[in-house]
Amino acid sequence: MKGLWRRLNTAVIFVIIMLVGLFTGPYTFTALFLLITVACLWEFFTMTLDRHTRRDRVRKIFGVILGIMPFGLVTVLNMGGLTDQETFVQVASLLFSPFVFTIFIYELYSKSKEPFVNIAFMILGLFYIGIPFALVDYVAFEGDTFYYKTIFGLLLLTWVNDTGAYLVGSQIGKTPLFPSVSPNKTWEGTAGGIITTMVFGGLLGLTFTEIPLEHWIVLAFIIAIFGGLGDLVESMLKRSVGVKDSGSLLPGHGGVLDRFDAFIFAVPFAAAYILYIR
Repeated sequence: MKGLWRRLNTAVIFVIIMLVGLFTGPYTFTALFLLITVACLWEFFTMTLDRHTRRDRVRKIFGVILGIMPFGLVTVLNMGGLTDQETFVQVASLLFSPFVFTIFIYELYSKSKEPFVNIAFMILGLFYIGIPFALVDYVAFEGDTFYYKTIFGLLLLTWVNDTGAYLVGSQIGKTPLFPSVSPNKTWEGTAGGIITTMVFGGLLGLTFTEIPLEHWIVLAFIIAIFGGLGDLVESMLKRSVGVKDSGSLLPGHGGVLDRFDAFIFAVPFAAAYILYIR
């Protein structure tokens, strides 16, 4: 019972923070997702790089800075700090290239036994976590328009898919989906999550009219498919490094990355579709 109350309290606080960050304006929205990006990157590098030495902590800091650079650049572009796309590309190139190669220089002097493994994980953090959250920021803003409801809708679809898959799978799930990666996931649960999410996508289309109903249904399908794969990918990561949760920041729920693994994997596909239909 104590564990259940701890999970419930964490969930309530988490939802309140998310709602405040999403609905109180562009600056709180940006601050919220910047913090989430940093937390996810820190947990990722704790799993893959941390060996509890000073050099490893410095390496993690390098990885986090590299990972948040896309988000920072898109934020500056959205907030009017860069006047056009050409200037944005120039600034991004000037910042990105030198910093990426600074990582190689650090590993040259770090005396690590696996320098290129460390470099690979730092760059992987950029693509796996940094770029998806930068796309969140990019989708949320277009000129002076702030599409916070779109991002909220994508988050809701992700959570509905997870909940629907769990409820259906726990009741009628019998056929393992990926037993070597996540033994508890079933094909029945996955199908239940997809159906539940698409039905909810239709309801979103009636409420969040900045995207037409039919496109919300397509987005629901995208989130259900790629969100489910994202959950499996993080399970594969945790299994490969021998941990149960990505972190302990959310008592009873694991780490921040555990809560956003499906979302960050689905975002690039959802963002591509949203930018196509705008």
